[in-house]
Amino acid sequence: MSEYQYYDFKAIDRALTKAEMTALRSISTRAVITSTSFTNHYEWGDLKADPLKLLAEYFDAFVYVANWGTRELCFRLPQELVDSKQLKAMLPGKTVSVRSSGKFVIVAFESEVESDDWDNGAGWMGSLMSLRSDLLRGDFRCLYLGWLLCVQNEEFSGDALEPLVPEGLRKLSAPLDSLVEFLGIDEDLVEVAAAVSAPLSAGTSRKELAAWIRDLAGKDKDDLLVAAVSAPANDGGTNFCTAFTIKTPLYPLTAQYRGVLPKTF
Repeated sequence: MSEYQYYDFKAIDRALTKAEMTALRSISTRAVITSTSFTNHYEWGDLKADPLKLLAEYFDAFVYVANWGTRELCFRLPQELVDSKQLKAMLPGKTVSVRSSGKFVIVAFESEVESDDWDNGAGWMGSLMSLRSDLLRGDFRCLYLGWLLCVQNEEFSGDALEPLVPEGLRKLSAPLDSLVEFLGIDEDLVEVAAAVSAPLSAGTSRKELAAWIRDLAGKDKDDLLVAAVSAPANDGGTNFCTAFTIKTPLYPLTAQYRGVLPKTF
């Protein structure tokens, strides 16, 4: 086999319509297409579409694996649920990027990974897709790991500023561990950052949330209630937490910097 490419798209916030599935079928006759996914692999050809355009139009998550080492992970986030300026400020490099696309924000990770083990790509989506929910809840540890990858690739000058190290790097979740493996992030870099990372806090207290809701304008309260009622099952709480996080960010990425890159980097 001279080359191998694997494409995996996932719809999370809503199911694809029949018309959308038909449109996707016109792109590939071999792909496995369901109401929530599009997967295909190529050994001699290639996907006859721009994967980022497909993501922006139809899906919420995208994984790409090629046997020459290229790996990509992308998430589509609703523009109204994230602070795109905050995210872009954390990722000024090339390997990991944030860009706006219509009503959405696209967060994209890309890496070249050397491995002697065969990887058909099929298991990565299940291991990584929950990181999107982390981002919507204001847990930006995956973005900081992406920043470390940019450091690893020497994309910053020696006097570049480092974002505030987030809480919880000493004990990564299973999806974050998978991200480190998927992107080939140097574990020594993660260990250096984890040394100054505080334990993960318990999160927003009921008292803090109640005080925030009391201070909301009437229209803002109405908008949140409508979003909660109309959201897919189990997503209402995420909408509330996301809105609170935008007003009170868990990690003040744009406001504080710990200093220049450590010499160990």
